[in-house]
Amino acid sequence: MAKDSTDVLLKAKAVAVKNFLPKAAPRAEFAALRASTAHSQNVVGVGIGPKIRGGKTTATTSIRIYVERKVGKNALSKSDLLPAKIDGIPTDVVQTGRLYAQVPIAQTRLRPTKGGCSVGFQGVGFVMAGTLSCLVTDGHKRFILSNNHVLANENALPLGSPIFQPGLLDGGNANTDRVAKLSRFVRIQRVPAQNTVDCAIAALTRANIASPLILPSVGALGSAVPVVAKVGMAVHKHGRTTGYTRGKVIDVAADVNITYDFGTARFVNQIIIVGSGGSFSDSGDSGSLIVRRTGNRATGLLFAGSSSHTIANHIQDVLTALGVTLVI
Repeated sequence: MAKDSTDVLLKAKAVAVKNFLPKAAPRAEFAALRASTAHSQNVVGVGIGPKIRGGKTTATTSIRIYVERKVGKNALSKSDLLPAKIDGIPTDVVQTGRLYAQVPIAQTRLRPTKGGCSVGFQGVGFVMAGTLSCLVTDGHKRFILSNNHVLANENALPLGSPIFQPGLLDGGNANTDRVAKLSRFVRIQRVPAQNTVDCAIAALTRANIASPLILPSVGALGSAVPVVAKVGMAVHKHGRTTGYTRGKVIDVAADVNITYDFGTARFVNQIIIVGSGGSFSDSGDSGSLIVRRTGNRATGLLFAGSSSHTIANHIQDVLTALGVTLVI
């Protein structure tokens, strides 16, 4: 794509973000329990991708507006209608459902532990589990990689906190199943601040307690060097809840609002994936490594989604932010 065309797309995307993506959380601690098509509640993300007509992907590049629910034009007032074009670029409204940071459901104790299995921290008054992504290194130590909200409880845990495999929700024993300790995380900022990654690492308690393999059918990574996600890329992952699934990247530049326990956070330039023949992820799959099927190279870190769409950080952004590289 020519630079001029890219500039026009990014400008149009910025206009859509400013006009339609809410600057504050759609709900406070308490809210009237209703569904609404108002932009402040219905629009959950903005991105760039091919326009879809009649269920088929076209060659027309569009500004994607992701909404919790899609409603017929005849049910909306003029003020609630989304524009057909922004700065001359066609728009495409895509229904995703509400986007949530994904946490909890089951798996077993694995030694050595591997990418794709249950992992988590010890909560106060609750138990939880997410997914171990893979192993990374800073050149001296090895760490497990996952999300901030899986290993650091949304910025709340102190460094050195124990990490368990399996997560305590899945039957992990706090006395015997500690595999790592929280070492580093990137803080998640509430709206209107912008985030690019939801990530954390935890140092292994001993070198042989974990393997760089990802659970079947992902297996060994083909390279320690990630690959940049592209629209149309075929990917797969192994997650704690849904296990092995395949999907396709439909957006690599999406800005989305994500609901956490502590409030709403905005993430910019994210990857969006849809499953092949079913859902690509579900609650508890947070932390899964997204891998390009051709060559088996890492491309994303799963952290959020809805019943139909999965959201992932670009893996190179994650590695750079944490100062680590992949272990294969």
